[in-house]
Amino acid sequence: MQQFLDFAANHLALFAALAVVTVLLVQNLLASSDKSSILPQSATTLINHQEGVVVDVRPMTDYSNGHIINSINIPANGFKNQLNRLDKYKQKPVIVACRSGAQSSAACKQLRKAGFEKVYNLRGGILAWQNANLPISHKK
Repeated sequence: MQQFLDFAANHLALFAALAVVTVLLVQNLLASSDKSSILPQSATTLINHQEGVVVDVRPMTDYSNGHIINSINIPANGFKNQLNRLDKYKQKPVIVACRSGAQSSAACKQLRKAGFEKVYNLRGGILAWQNANLPISHKK
């Protein structure tokens, strides 16, 4: 044990980096276990059977390069100011998507705060959707 403490004392920067990485990994694991985060296959079920609505929070240029069919593009940088566009969907499941699933979680929080009850984050974002070989549209 003494050797371990000596090693840690001599390599303080490495152990600090290890602590930061460990905290970030635990935080990431806890965030991915969120029940409001769904896989692309579950999203298709919500879309097809419960009239779920997909909101894409990527910038317009990324959205134009390919998006989920019938999704609504509201870029993350102006999301809060455009929430009223989604008021008619408050009773329906709303699936929020971004490129990889990170930005969409913030949009999900804003939707819940605005009174939306059925809000889901597309885990892995559009990248996961494409990896699951689900259809992408290039129409505006």
